[in-house]
Amino acid sequence: MATGVLGGSFDPVHHGHLIAADRAAEALGLDTVLFVPCARQPLKPQDPVADATHRVTMLRLAFAGYQRFQVETSELERPGPSYTVDTLRQLRQRWADERLVLILGADAAATLPRWRAADEVARLAEIAVLPRPGAPEVTSPFVKHLVATPAIEIRSSDIRARCLTGKSIRYLVPESVSQHIARHGLYQ
Repeated sequence: MATGVLGGSFDPVHHGHLIAADRAAEALGLDTVLFVPCARQPLKPQDPVADATHRVTMLRLAFAGYQRFQVETSELERPGPSYTVDTLRQLRQRWADERLVLILGADAAATLPRWRAADEVARLAEIAVLPRPGAPEVTSPFVKHLVATPAIEIRSSDIRARCLTGKSIRYLVPESVSQHIARHGLYQ
């Protein structure tokens, strides 16, 4: 069995996340991709805008019925910043013989040398990077795979800004996520 691990704020999850995860799963032969919403990312200055309950719900709505994608909430259950090494340690305890692949966007991969215990992260999981035009070139020796994905310029911060100004987010997020955002007045 092979499991991908894709972390982030997912504030909100959008089609770019879903397409990238699906392409990575296909390219790397992954049976499952775990979406791991963070409590607080140590290298980002701001905390997520939507609370953890809404972000988990939006993830579940986004891929309802698609068995390959699952939500992993371990980072939300731990206090303090969300360190990938801690998550991978937990997953490795649960699945000692599982092939784990950490899926990173190019921007996240560029910060890899600054991560807590980056060398251990690379021992606990293979690291796959999704390069994109305009992102820093991936030069880390920890990276094992580069996975081509379509260049889809959707950013959660742009979606939040559109919500704040009353603009449409149609086609940026799954319809079920859009409805959840509207129903709960998120990002306004």
